[in-house]
Amino acid sequence: MPEFALIDRLRRRVRGREDVPLGIGDDAALLQPPAGEQLAITADTLNAGVHFPVETAPADIGWKTLAVNLSDLAAMGAQPRWCTLSLSLPQDEAAWLDAFADGFFALADAHGVALVGGDTTRGPLSLSVTAIGSVPPGAALRRDGARIGDDIWITGTPGEAAAALALWQQGELDVTTPAAEAAREHLRQRLLRPTPRVDAGLRLRGLAHACVDVSDGLLADLGHLCARSGVGARITLEGLPLSPALRALGDRRAREWQVGGGDDYELCFTAAAADREAVQRALEFAGTQGHVIGRVLAGEGIQVLDEEGCAWHPPRSGYQHFG
Repeated sequence: MPEFALIDRLRRRVRGREDVPLGIGDDAALLQPPAGEQLAITADTLNAGVHFPVETAPADIGWKTLAVNLSDLAAMGAQPRWCTLSLSLPQDEAAWLDAFADGFFALADAHGVALVGGDTTRGPLSLSVTAIGSVPPGAALRRDGARIGDDIWITGTPGEAAAALALWQQGELDVTTPAAEAAREHLRQRLLRPTPRVDAGLRLRGLAHACVDVSDGLLADLGHLCARSGVGARITLEGLPLSPALRALGDRRAREWQVGGGDDYELCFTAAAADREAVQRALEFAGTQGHVIGRVLAGEGIQVLDEEGCAWHPPRSGYQHFG
């Protein structure tokens, strides 16, 4: 299939919108931002064998390719609006592209995201998205606003994606087939189809002082937030919610996955302790669970306390591409 036939195949999935005066088909797209709002722009690349197992179903790859970018916009409190997609494909398989598009557009349509351009090329399987959102001036959530005494929150239940990856690496989970056990299927879905916490990010505007999405690991990403804010932190293992799916594994590594595993795409944020009830209500309206897992401190670095209140040192704090 020629390159432009591939592009046309994707363009047929795109609906016309007033905020896209010119979309796919020209040298660049023309977009109409909402009046008075700032643009939030993020980009991520996913490579086969690095960000997902090579045998992953194309529909799941399509979903995750967009999800990781929407998670970044969620962490900024931005409303997703548009994206571009660049594909490096080893073969020109129409069936693969159609299935990929099924997953990609399922998530795009759910969040009102318009695909407005991109590129296709031949090469190792690699997928790059640039996602664009908007946010009123001064309303964006940032990493540099944490204050001493703030609560530290986490959405959802971290560690599930890392657990699924470990099971796959051990040959105990097939990412291409639904698992027979409900708990393991839940973990499989958390790895393949993460849920970007967009609604939570929007509702945290004006409440969260600082926010970051957890993609490389809780300690690693919270560490980025603390460094940008010039503060330290203390978190407790007791505060971290253990999901039923993680408990069902009965694995001592669960806490290690929670603090050092990647691919959760949850939000870690800080907010005033006095606003705890307001934050909880905001998350409930967003349909997202949230838990206070620690406190922002003066100084630097992150302390982790185990269930007995003793210092705990995990084997790793997160994923590093060149570590």
